[in-house]
Amino acid sequence: PAPPALKPPPIRGGMDDAVLRLKPYQYVHVLDNNKNVTRVEVGPQTLTRQEHEKITAGPLEMLQIPPRHYATIANPIVRDGDGAPQFDEHGQIKLRHGEREVRSQGEPFLLYPGEQLHGEITLLTVVPANAALRLRALQDFTPEGGAQTFAGDEWLFRGPATYYPRVEVQVVEQVAAQVVKPNQALRLRARKAFTDAGGAARKAGEEWLVRSVGAYLPNVDEEVLGVLQAYVLTDQQALHLRATRTFVDQFGKERKAGEEWLVQHTAAVAVIPDVYEEVVGLVDFIVLTNRQYCVVHDPVDADGKPQLGRRELRNGPASFFLQPGESLEKGGIQSVHVLGEDEALLLRACEQLTESVGDEEVIRSPGDRWMVHGPRDFIPPVEVEIVEKRRAIPLDENEGIYV
Repeated sequence: PAPPALKPPPIRGGMDDAVLRLKPYQYVHVLDNNKNVTRVEVGPQTLTRQEHEKITAGPLEMLQIPPRHYATIANPIVRDGDGAPQFDEHGQIKLRHGEREVRSQGEPFLLYPGEQLHGEITLLTVVPANAALRLRALQDFTPEGGAQTFAGDEWLFRGPATYYPRVEVQVVEQVAAQVVKPNQALRLRARKAFTDAGGAARKAGEEWLVRSVGAYLPNVDEEVLGVLQAYVLTDQQALHLRATRTFVDQFGKERKAGEEWLVQHTAAVAVIPDVYEEVVGLVDFIVLTNRQYCVVHDPVDADGKPQLGRRELRNGPASFFLQPGESLEKGGIQSVHVLGEDEALLLRACEQLTESVGDEEVIRSPGDRWMVHGPRDFIPPVEVEIVEKRRAIPLDENEGIYV
C-alpha cells in the first residue's frame, strides 16, 4: 500500500495553532464548543487555544476608515446608552439583525460575530455649488434637531456641502441647477401641491415660468419641462398669440380662452409666451404707398372686436399689422387705377351706396352699372366692382361702328 501523505505544517499564527500571537489591532473569533458561544479576542496578546475552542475567524485586521470616507455595517451590534456592546444571558453578543449602520472616520474597530461589511469603504459625496442630491426616506425617522420624516418623503440636500449618508435615506439622483440666460425662461410643472420658492401655492399639474436670470435649482416637487427662448420683435414683425385658457397675461390684461391678439415691439422687445399662450405665428408689417390700396375682410373695430362679414378699404400712404381674424382680399395690395383721357372703367354696384358726382349726390342701387371717365386716379369703393376697362374708339368722318 502507498505510504500515507504527509500533512503540511500549520501556518504560524493560523486558525489551527494552539498558541496565537495577536499583534495590535488584530482580533480573532473564538468558538467555545462547550457553550456554543463565540467571543472576540483582541491583540496585543498571546492566546492559548483550549481543546474545546475553535478559531472561526482570524487573525483579522481591524477596520480603519480614512478621513472623508464611510463604511456600512450589516447586522450591527446592540449598544447601551454609553456605547458599550450588550450581551445576552449566554454571553453572546446581541445583533440588530436585518439592519445596517453607517460608520465614519474614527478609531479602528473590529467586526463582532455576525457583523458584516456591506460593500466597501467609500469616499463621502461632495455636492458642488448649484447642485443638490435628491433624497428619499426609506422608513420613518426623526433626525437630530429636526422634524419627523416619513417613509416616501423626498427632499434636496443642497451644495456646496459634504453629504453624510444615513441608512434610512436613499440617494435617488444628483440634480444640477438650470441656468436661465437673458431672453430665456424655465418651464416647470408641479408634481404635487406645494408652495414654491417664491411663496406661491402650486397645485398638482400646474405649469408656470421662471423668468429670473441666473441659476435655478428645481425643487423635488417641480418637474422641468424645458427652456423657452424669447421671440425678439422689431418694428416690422408682431407676435400672434392665442389663449388656451382664461388667465391674466404678463402685461396684466385678462385673456379669455380662445382669444387672439398681437404683441408688438412697443409693448415688449422680447416676448416669452406664457404657459397658457399658444404661438400662432409672426405677422409681417404691411406698408401702403400713396399709389396703393387694399381691402381688408372682417376688420377689427376700436375695441378690438372683429366685424365679421364687413369689408374695409384702406388707402395709402398707410402702415399697419393685420389683427387676428383680419385678411386681405384676393389680390392683396393693389395699385391705384390711372385713367387717361381716352380711358374709362365700367363699374357695377354690389351694394347700395351714395357717391358725389360734381355737386350732386347720386344713389346707386345694387346691380346699377355706370362708367368713370379719365383723366383721373380711381380707387373703387368696397361696394363697387370693376367690370372692365374701356378705351375710346377713334372714328374718321367716313367711319362708323355698330352698337
